[in-house]
Amino acid sequence: MRRTRLGLVALLSTLALALAADPVAAQASASAGLINELNGKLLYVAIPITIITEAILIYTVIRFRNSDEPQATKENRRLEITWTVATAAVLLFVGVASYGVLANPNITYTPQMDDGPGEGDVVVEAEAFQWGWNMGYPEEGNATAPTVDGSPQIVIPKDTDVYFRITSTDVIHGFAVPELGLKQDAMPGSENTIKTVAYEEGTYQGYCTEYCGVAHSQMYFTVKVVSQEEYQQFLDEQQSSSSGDVEVDGEFRATAGGVA
Repeated sequence: MRRTRLGLVALLSTLALALAADPVAAQASASAGLINELNGKLLYVAIPITIITEAILIYTVIRFRNSDEPQATKENRRLEITWTVATAAVLLFVGVASYGVLANPNITYTPQMDDGPGEGDVVVEAEAFQWGWNMGYPEEGNATAPTVDGSPQIVIPKDTDVYFRITSTDVIHGFAVPELGLKQDAMPGSENTIKTVAYEEGTYQGYCTEYCGVAHSQMYFTVKVVSQEEYQQFLDEQQSSSSGDVEVDGEFRATAGGVA
């Protein structure tokens, strides 16, 4: 019984430490930081549970490998209470840790959680179509995203709230930038919004993650995170020129992979 109590105390202590743990490594964005922090906390719990489970399994196999007449385990109320409490503690931990992340507007954006773009915030529109992206800045004189190496590039400033408004003109597509922790469906006839704050300057690869037809694999784009000064310079250039776009049905679209 003493060993059982010690095991339960150790498990509960691990859960408490996991909840209090802070991420150490620098994160590319607020969204990526929240996701990686949650994954780290869950690992603190998953690893010891896996080790204990496998240890019990190996012990059982070795201990009873020559048993021709195995006997059922006798009723043990203390043991049943212990593993019930331990399971409830794990589920409670997962629920509390996950809720803290899912309730953050940088992960699950809803108008009820956030007042929306304010002064100084950046709004990007990403309109998917077969098979490319039409991307621009509706609140910056409808500046468009330039085409770089055959795919559109979104430029955003670091340390600034950025709102991505995502939609589709035809079928379901997927907007995803894994390194920034961004992923959202692009639905025809509706608009989904996701929000983040980028911390690290650099260029991040984006994809369409919903199979949408023969040229699905060509729906690449990039997100370039720059300083505030460089972002303002970029806007000034884009507002005065729409070079790099392709005219399709009277619209200028930044295409992916050369397919308009």
